Amino acid sequence: MSGIPHDHYEPKTGFEKWLNKRLPVVGLLYDTLMIPTPKNLNWWWIWGIVLTFCLVMQIVTGIILVMHYTPHVDMAFASIEHIMRDVNGGHMLRYIHANGASLFFVAVYIHIFRGLFYGSYKAPREVTWIIGMLIYLMMMATGFLGYVLPWGQMSFWGATVITGLFGAIPFIGEGLQTWLLGGPAVDNATLNRFFSLHYLLPFVIAALVAVHIWAFHTTGNNNPTGVEVRRGSKEEAEKDTLPFWPYFVIKDLVGLGIVLIIFFAIVGFMPNYLGHPDNYIEANPLATPAHIVPEWYYLPFYAILRAFTADVWAVQAVSFLTGGIVDAKFFGVLAMFGAIFVMALAPWLDTSSVRSGQYRPAFKWWFRLLVIDFIVLMWVGARDTNFPHDWISLIGATYWFAYFLVILPLLGLFEKPTTPPATIEEDFKAHYPGAAE
Repeated sequence: MSGIPHDHYEPKTGFEKWLNKRLPVVGLLYDTLMIPTPKNLNWWWIWGIVLTFCLVMQIVTGIILVMHYTPHVDMAFASIEHIMRDVNGGHMLRYIHANGASLFFVAVYIHIFRGLFYGSYKAPREVTWIIGMLIYLMMMATGFLGYVLPWGQMSFWGATVITGLFGAIPFIGEGLQTWLLGGPAVDNATLNRFFSLHYLLPFVIAALVAVHIWAFHTTGNNNPTGVEVRRGSKEEAEKDTLPFWPYFVIKDLVGLGIVLIIFFAIVGFMPNYLGHPDNYIEANPLATPAHIVPEWYYLPFYAILRAFTADVWAVQAVSFLTGGIVDAKFFGVLAMFGAIFVMALAPWLDTSSVRSGQYRPAFKWWFRLLVIDFIVLMWVGARDTNFPHDWISLIGATYWFAYFLVILPLLGLFEKPTTPPATIEEDFKAHYPGAAE
């Protein structure tokens, strides 16, 4: 399981020995629960269990909702109303599922930014980071597909706008867009395709999550100091670690409990707060909403998409150099996906020899600006494209790319970090001097 020395499962009874030879599932579970975990993990590490819970919750509620949903343009909206009004507990199941997507993205954004701050993407965890980015992309795709299923006004026009982005790709865009839609426009074939994929992708995510967990169990967990667990002997490793069960399981469950109290308060008292009123109107291809916006968790990247208009000099320069192949619309699409791609490249863009941002004074300031930038982009993504919103979007998008492509590489060359502790044990004792050995 992990390269850290620790006790492995040893079957004792005859049945355990028999089962272990044929299907070592008990040993796998034991090694997962008892894996040595850095003892100095703080509360920023609870979001892994929140994400796991969200995935299970979305799959279970989704399967039940599918039993009552009809993927047809003439009946989809009515079937949602049927779930809300006639199915026992249907309104609560739908609200849990809809708000569960928001909780999923809250947790994943905190999880990603925690990884960016503490350098969880650095060697030897580059593959773990890349798998995490793939999970995030699958989440974005699944969320978008699910947003179309209620077949309200925002569902229909959101699908029209987002699939239209693929039409901006030179040469193959029109054919690709038609293939995605199943026809020339958003219609019944589109709804059927989106329904099928929305049902399938969560199981792909579950498989990627299993690989993600396997990956960091192989390399060991990162921790707030960025210092690796000592691997010379079992005794040395035990000074830096504690078994995942019961210490961190209980801690994670406490964190999960607090998060769920807030979550179910929102589901119970303000379930439509994060929704859009237009989505409670049945889809009408002849009536365009005044302002088409995606769900809140897509807004930062939606802002980046809209930031690069034909008036921006970078767009004009690229369009000129490519003979007009890359126009403003295609440039925006490249920028939107590029904003995610540069995050995936963080293991190779960060040149610092110190892993954790906790010991990088200059990095802390630039990172705080990145978090603020993300929030500002989220805010401006829901606004119109008039002044000053267009300028705010452009400045925010510019800083996002500058952070990963310029600031992060240069900081590693010129920054003077402080000295991290020699061992995890040293850091743990500094924070908890009265803790038992």
